[in-house]
Formats: sequence, C-alpha cells, structure tokens
Amino acid sequence: MSSAWLLPEHIADVLPAQARHIEELRRGLLDVARSYGCELVMPPLAEHLESLLSGTGGELDLKTFKLVDQLSGRMLGVRADCTPQVARIDAHLLNRQGVARLCYCGPVLHARPSGMQASREPLQFGAEIYGHAGLEADLEVLDLALDCLHDTGLRGVVLDLADTRIVRQLLQSAESALRGRVLAALAGKDVAALTAAAQPLAEGARRALLALPALYGDDEALTQARGTLPNEPAIRAALDDLATLGRHVRQAHPEVQVGFDLADVGGSAYYSGARFAVYAEGCSDAVARGGRYDEVGEVFGRKRPAVGFSLDLKEIAELVPASGGRAAIRAPWAEDSTLRAAIRRLREQGETVVCMLPGHDHEGQEFDCDRELLAVGGQWVVRAL
Repeated sequence: MSSAWLLPEHIADVLPAQARHIEELRRGLLDVARSYGCELVMPPLAEHLESLLSGTGGELDLKTFKLVDQLSGRMLGVRADCTPQVARIDAHLLNRQGVARLCYCGPVLHARPSGMQASREPLQFGAEIYGHAGLEADLEVLDLALDCLHDTGLRGVVLDLADTRIVRQLLQSAESALRGRVLAALAGKDVAALTAAAQPLAEGARRALLALPALYGDDEALTQARGTLPNEPAIRAALDDLATLGRHVRQAHPEVQVGFDLADVGGSAYYSGARFAVYAEGCSDAVARGGRYDEVGEVFGRKRPAVGFSLDLKEIAELVPASGGRAAIRAPWAEDSTLRAAIRRLREQGETVVCMLPGHDHEGQEFDCDRELLAVGGQWVVRAL
C-alpha cells in the first residue's frame, strides 16, 4: 500500500523558492504580452469533452483526462491544451469581426507525459492572434514569442522554421493510412521507413518526400528546396513565407540563430501554414512551439485566421536561474501599536517585512533579511544587518 503523501508519477509539488521564481516569470511574460496589446483570458480547467477534442483538438484525445459530470451525466475533459478553448472564446464569446489578440496562462493536465522527465501538469503560457490571414500576424507572433523568451533570460536561442503546406501538397492525393505512415517516418527522420511508405505515391511526390530530410539548415536549404520540390503554388508560397520569416527574425533578433527544417511535421493535423519551434541552451527539446492554425475555430462555427504559440513555464523555470532570496526586513514580534504601524507603512511602500515569531528569532525562510527594524530613541528605524 502506497503512502498517502506520495504523488502520482510525473506530478510534483512546487515549493516556495521555485513557486516564487515561476510566478515572477509569469508576471513578466504577461507584461510582455500586454505590451503587444494582448488581452488576458482564463478558460475553465474542465469542459465538455466534445468541445476539447473536436476538430483539430482531436489529436489530444490520448492526453486528456476524462470524467463524468455529476450534474448532467455528460463526459467532461480536463484540458490538455488551452488553444481549442481560446478558439471557442474567440468564436462564441467575443465574436469580434476584426483582430483579437488574446493571451492566457494556466495549468493543463496530461494523461500521459510527453517524455521521461516531463511533467503531466505543465503551466501553459500562450498568445494568439485571430482575424488576420496575412504574414504580418505570423511575424508579430514570432516577435512576441522571442521577446517573451528573452524576458525570461534564456540563452543560446535557436529558431527552427517549417511549413505544413509542403507536406500537405505532396500528400494531397494519398489515402489516410498511407499519409499516416509517411508522416510517422518523417517525424522519426527514418529514411528507410519513408522510402517504403512513399512507394505507392506518384514518382514526383515520392522523390520530393525523400528529399525533405536533407532540406535542413540555413537559407541554402530553401534554395535547394526551390530546385528540388515541385513548382506548385502552395509550395512556392510556403517557401516564400519561410524566407520572409527568417529574414525578419535575423533583422529584429540578431542574437537568435535561425534555421529551416522542411521535414518537420510535428502537429501536422493542427497547423495549416508556417510553424516554428524554439530551442535554448541546456534543453534538448523545444521550449516554445507555435505557428498558423487557421482551421482551429471551424468546429465552433467560425473559421477565423489564427496564429499563436505556447510554452511551459515550469520547464522554463528549470532552465533559468532564480534571482535568489528576496530582500526583506526582519522585525520583532510585539503588540506595540507603534511597531505595528511602522510595519504596516513599510509593507504599503512595497517592502517585505518578516516578523520573527516567539521562539523562531533566526528563521527567515526563503527571504534574505538584509535589514532589521529596531527601536531607537523611541522610534522604529530600519538598519542594515
């Protein structure tokens, strides 16, 4: 029999120092999003299962915890991703005709972890733009994502760009099972499996798909792609957009290394155009992902252009050093009214004042008490320790 205090696998408490670190990061990211004009929304933790899993959210099925609503008897789901919820809010609650810039930050729950060390309860932060189909919205979301990561203090940032329209065009005539095998082989960068899976396709599509794993790197990858891939309008548009996005990021964020990976098919059932993954020093997996998903709102009755990104704040907090203990003032515990008034004034001024409870005079917990409140000549004054 397991101990009552043990938590489920891949679920963990967040203790004071780390919780403060995460909260400081959260406030900083929300301020960055607000500076772009994003409005904060707070979707519910659970809602009807069909709403969470309909349309492009269907691939979240295996990640979603399911339960029965004791009020209605209907199946509920605990959200595994906030984007379908934000799409529902844009479609039905806001119902705006123009552009809507929305951001959110809240916990999501995964029935299965995404990796050996991954949490099943990420703290998801994200931002999305609805209502603009042009590349300007993609550029703004890229800027916002990179500015957010810069605000956290992450170093060695690398941006990988891809576009789902390329593989969609090459597989447009393929039946579902064949498309699934090809996508699985591309996702694993398994050339042998890709060669076998693509065998039934027309020669031009097969040759182009087999070339994709090698189309990786800097601008030369796009140059090679133009000479290798079919001269189809969708593919030309994708390559042109990728070139524009890469050029913009290099100009606006010279510290970011930009690359292209035309075989990256992650989220292919979700994204509808250009997509990106951001990597950073000290982490083998992407710390942020995003792109264009114009079909996300269709199931809610409003197919609006949409582009956005998300990240896990808990993961970011593990990669970025905390700032250390917060400076504070140590004060004695007493019922003296002048002491209580002095403490209240200091707190109103934004200071942290930690009162030492009787018998615990030297405990400051996570706070770095660099000053103390003392009675001097009948007045309470702050002095450095």
